[in-house]
Amino acid sequence: MSTSPAPDPEPGHPASITSIAAEAGVSVPTVSKVLNGRPDVAAETRARVEGLIERSGYRRRRARQSSRPALVDLVFHEMNSVWATQIIRGVERAAAEERAAVVLSELGGAHRPPGEWFDDLLARRPLGVILVLAELDEEQRARLTARSIPFVFVDTAGEPPPGVPTVGSTNWAGGLAATRHLISLGHRRIAVISGPTAVLCSRARVDGYRSALESGGIPVAPELVRYGDFYVNGGYSHGMDLLTRPDRPTAIFAGSDFQALGVMRAAGELGLSVPGDLSIVGYDDLPVTEWIGPGLTTIRQPLPEMAATAAQMVFTLARGERPAVERIDLATELVVRQSTAPPRG
Repeated sequence: MSTSPAPDPEPGHPASITSIAAEAGVSVPTVSKVLNGRPDVAAETRARVEGLIERSGYRRRRARQSSRPALVDLVFHEMNSVWATQIIRGVERAAAEERAAVVLSELGGAHRPPGEWFDDLLARRPLGVILVLAELDEEQRARLTARSIPFVFVDTAGEPPPGVPTVGSTNWAGGLAATRHLISLGHRRIAVISGPTAVLCSRARVDGYRSALESGGIPVAPELVRYGDFYVNGGYSHGMDLLTRPDRPTAIFAGSDFQALGVMRAAGELGLSVPGDLSIVGYDDLPVTEWIGPGLTTIRQPLPEMAATAAQMVFTLARGERPAVERIDLATELVVRQSTAPPRG
């Protein structure tokens, strides 16, 4: 990789690469190496230059032409399910239209990229970054901004920072619709197994569940509100616990289709029929849900469309434009199949 100086910022910016080098007491190529994520810079020097870049508000000018391949980094906190495949499909569809390639990363369950991953990303210099159920700290956001690498969140783990483009779905409305469907069938003892409490969409689905119960005049029973992990094991373990209670629920809203499958497994091992003894509603509408027996009633979350929308926002930002809307929540939809029915008796 060339160590030639990075381009100066556009007119009106408060600093240039030359002034940063002078203030840091290093050469212009050294500052360029830091901007390009090169590893051959001493840690102390790198920290000093990064600090000056952030404090000065330096922002790299976007190159008009480049021989480098157009890359988009797609970052998952975990990537071991069909759910992730749906996201990948949507991003790749949008990237193909822009003749860009997609680089996949998985954070092993963490919600924030480690320093080594971040350095590798800077060395790749992608057009932009899409983070799925992941987040960046303030320093990481500043470093990407200084290099004019846009980033967009999909289903943020926490509350998205102001001004950061974010794509999600109407999670509160999805939780409301799932629970109202069960209430309309006559269920009154309804449990929920959502995802981790630290994840924003998980809490929003529970809030929708609570609102549906309250508007239906049904008290919210704390023992029926559970937080799992969005995976089969979480649905199975919480399902076993709920269904072996003497006052077990007659219906369960699982905050993901995988957790719904875990609940079905627990019900089957306990000799309970679905939907005869227990109604179950999932969330996501993954392709498998219409093929299992019974077919799973679920909330359709438009995952490929969410991913494609995030990718399109990245390309818009990479062209130096701002998206018309920075926070987009796509609509969810109740899909009724055979796993829900009125309670017996």
